[in-house]
Amino acid sequence: MKVLNPQESNAEDRLQFSFRGVFSPQASLESEIDPFLDTLEASAGGWMPNVVQGKRARKYSRANFWKALKEEREDTGATLGLYRTTWPALDMMLTIWFPPLPPELDVQLVLQPLSFFSMEARCRDFIDMVRAWASRYPVTHASAHSIADEVLSGSPLFGRDMQVTIRDGFDKIYAVYWLNVFGPALVQAVGRERMLSTPAHRVEELPNGCVLLVTWPTVTDFASEESRQAQARALAHLRPDLDVDTVLLALRERSAALAPVAPHFHPDVAPLLSRVTDAYGVSERQRRIAEFNAFRPPEPEEWLPANASLPVDVEDTARALSRYAALAEHLVVFLHTEVPSVFEATPESLTDVDFHLWRFNYPEIFERQNIDENLVPAVGAYLGDVLVRRLGGQWILRKKLEEAQVRVGNRVWLPFVRAQRYLGSRRALLDFSLTQFYQEAERYQF
Repeated sequence: MKVLNPQESNAEDRLQFSFRGVFSPQASLESEIDPFLDTLEASAGGWMPNVVQGKRARKYSRANFWKALKEEREDTGATLGLYRTTWPALDMMLTIWFPPLPPELDVQLVLQPLSFFSMEARCRDFIDMVRAWASRYPVTHASAHSIADEVLSGSPLFGRDMQVTIRDGFDKIYAVYWLNVFGPALVQAVGRERMLSTPAHRVEELPNGCVLLVTWPTVTDFASEESRQAQARALAHLRPDLDVDTVLLALRERSAALAPVAPHFHPDVAPLLSRVTDAYGVSERQRRIAEFNAFRPPEPEEWLPANASLPVDVEDTARALSRYAALAEHLVVFLHTEVPSVFEATPESLTDVDFHLWRFNYPEIFERQNIDENLVPAVGAYLGDVLVRRLGGQWILRKKLEEAQVRVGNRVWLPFVRAQRYLGSRRALLDFSLTQFYQEAERYQF
C-alpha cells in the first residue's frame, strides 16, 4: 500500500512532536503499551494512522500492531512506523527500548500540513493526548511545534557541539515551543512554583511531577505577534537571565524569516530557480526566494558571431558526429533513472538536468578528474544535441571538443566550453545553467 510521506515535500510547514517517556520494566509489555495505543486511537481523529509498518506494511489494527512489534523486536528494542495513505501525511516512528537499556517509549512524529491543526478543537485534542501520555510515561522533555520555526530556534544543538548535545540532551530550558512537557528535573531546576506561574495559555502539573505548558490555543498561529509575545513572556519567565524584549525581538526575526516572499525570478532561469527554492526547507525557503529574486545570471559568453566561427577541421564528419552522439548518450545512460526526461532532449530536460546536478552537488562531490574527463564532455555533447534538435542548429565539428560549435541563426555556440564552466562548482550550475544557455540561443534562432 502507498503511504504518504511528509518528509518528501517541503511545500508546506509540518508539525513536529518529540516524546520519550519511561515505562515499567516489571509489568507486561502489553499492559504498558496498550494505554498509549488507547489514547492514540481515542484522540487522533482525522490524523489517525491507518498503516503499521514492521517487516511489512499492514492496515492498522491493534492485532496488527502487536504482530509488527513481534517481527521487529530485538534484544534491546523495536521500532515501528505508523503512517497514513490519505491526507494529512504522517510519519510516526515508535521505538520501544527494553532493559538493560532504560525502558522507554520514544515517539517521533511529523505531520503535514501544519495547517491541519488550524482549528482549536484539533489542537485541544492533541494537547489532551500528550497530557495523557506524559501522565502515564514520565518524560525529561517533550515538545510539539512548527518544524520550520523549531529549526530556526537552534534545536537540537542550541549552540552546543553534537557530543555535548547527545550527552546532555534538553538539560535546561533552551527554548519554549507551542506545546511543552517539562520533566521533574527541569521543574525542580526552575522551581515548581515559578514553573506553575508561567504566563501561558495552559499550565498544568501532572500527577508524576511533570508540567504541561501550552503557549497559545493553536499551533498554526505560532508566528503571529500575539503568540510570539506569549512565547517570549513564557521563556523569559522560565529563564530570568533573559530579557523579554530581547527574546521577543529574536522571535519576531524568526517570524519575518518565515513570512511569504513572492517569487520574481529572472525569466531565463525561473523554471530552474522555482525548483531550487522548493528544495530548501520551509525555515530557509523565503530567504532563498528573496535572494534569487535579486539574482541575475551572467549573460552567456560561450558564443561567436557566425562570421567568426572556426572551420570544420575533421576529415571524417560521420565519425565525429558519432563521437558526439556517443558522448551525449553517456549522459542519458548516467542520468536516465533519476532524470527520465533526459531521453527527450528538450529544454525542459535541460532544466531537469540542472536541478538534479545542483540538488546532489555533483561538482563538489565527485572527483574533479572524473568531472572533467567524463561529465563535462557528456554534458557538452548533450547540450549541443538539444540545440541541434530543438533549434535547428548545425554542428561545426572540431577535433578539440572545446572548439566544437553549434550554429543557430547568426551565432555559433560553444556547448563544451559552457559545460566546463557550468560544472566548476555548485553555484556555477546556477550561474551558468543549461536552462539559461538554451534560452539565450533560442533568441538568436532566426
